[in-house]
Amino acid sequence: MDRSEQMRDQSIGKLLWSFSLPTIVGMLVSSLYNVIARIFVGRGIGSLAIAATTVAFPIMIMLMAVSLLIGVGATALISLKLGEQKKDEAEKVAGNAMTMLILLPAILAVLFLLFTEPILIAFGASAAVLPYARDFTQIIMLGSVFGSISMGMNNFIRAEGNPKMAMYTQILGAVVSVALNYVFIFIFHWGIKGSAFATILAQLVSAIWVLSYFFTGRSLVKIRWQNLRPTWPVLASIMAIGFAPFAMQAASCIQQLILNKTLMFYGGDMALAAIGIVMSISTLLFMPVLGLSQGAQPIIGYNYGARQYKRVRETWRMAVLAGTGIALAGYLAIHIWPVQLVELFSKGDTALTAMTVHAMIIFFALLPVLGFQITSSIYFQAVGKGKQAAILSLSRQFLIFIPLLLILPYFWGIDGVWRTAPISDGLSAALTAVFIYVEMKKMRREESRQAWEDGNEENGAEPIPGSAL
Repeated sequence: MDRSEQMRDQSIGKLLWSFSLPTIVGMLVSSLYNVIARIFVGRGIGSLAIAATTVAFPIMIMLMAVSLLIGVGATALISLKLGEQKKDEAEKVAGNAMTMLILLPAILAVLFLLFTEPILIAFGASAAVLPYARDFTQIIMLGSVFGSISMGMNNFIRAEGNPKMAMYTQILGAVVSVALNYVFIFIFHWGIKGSAFATILAQLVSAIWVLSYFFTGRSLVKIRWQNLRPTWPVLASIMAIGFAPFAMQAASCIQQLILNKTLMFYGGDMALAAIGIVMSISTLLFMPVLGLSQGAQPIIGYNYGARQYKRVRETWRMAVLAGTGIALAGYLAIHIWPVQLVELFSKGDTALTAMTVHAMIIFFALLPVLGFQITSSIYFQAVGKGKQAAILSLSRQFLIFIPLLLILPYFWGIDGVWRTAPISDGLSAALTAVFIYVEMKKMRREESRQAWEDGNEENGAEPIPGSAL
């Protein structure tokens, strides 16, 4: 069974498992190496270094946003074009996207290097944290193109139906990063610069791996030189779909900026270190759900393009159930082992441990609903409905979260910061439920219209223009 037949005919449960498991494993490994790197930073350098990575986090989010703008948008289009049996158009999308995955992070890197210290101070760096943050982020930005290529183009591999290869990319980068972080921090004693060098070298290795897949004839979708020249209609389509995850990450950057400033005001450098630990644990909790959703994305996109609506709905339902189960497992873990999780990072700092445990329990109070919210947001990306996906993504991290972040601390102090997250999660999940209800209702109407037209064509009758059931 070739990849197209597999997408169209294989049972959804088996297909979702085969696509999602490698993606989940890859993203878990990828997130785990980020967590381990932060553990190395905390234990090998100290809490100020953890605070520095927290200050640098918005910058890294913006780099990720650019990769997702192009990578996710192109991935959805590639899946749709392959579902429509338009391989040449899928290759044109891939070529245009590769060019932008190189140009955009390079432009961002130049701008950041010109204004490093003002940007870091704006993102919450105190005088004590600034030297660590500067050393870390300048090196990260110098290697930004490597991360963009490895992350963005790895999605193309998944879109053409090869999730195992995409998983190997993530595992390779993770193993290299963990090994180099240990060597550079604990053996060479390079401090936070060592962690940054380990990160960009791991991204370089991953980028080489991904490019070798496309340029050695192993890929279904080929990167052809004539497709590397950007054309506006293709780029506009990519960015229209990719805007949702881009907007989510850009909003996350603004969110993190305001969060850092608020935490510095109410809790100082220790609060920054605490949220850095919470975000690391958050990565472990969210990445499996995101991996599941990304595994479902090409299945949904292909079958939507092929007008196999029952398979689209079945894939979404199974992904939501599995995502909720994963989120619930994470929720239980942070309640069973909260101190043990935090002490991995805090290096015997009892005050930091106490603050972080308290923050984490509140921050993740409504974690189980995010399995539904994240999976459903990515559903809209998969079917090419970037506007709906953008609204749902922005609702949780921008439209709801930031106003709450500006208001609640006035009433509850630093606890108001922690309580912002669960309230935002609950409200955004409710909004997502409304969007999904409307979408499924429209899909059933379209399915009924399609069945009616197909039945009349078989009987030799002319379809009624504009008819709908």
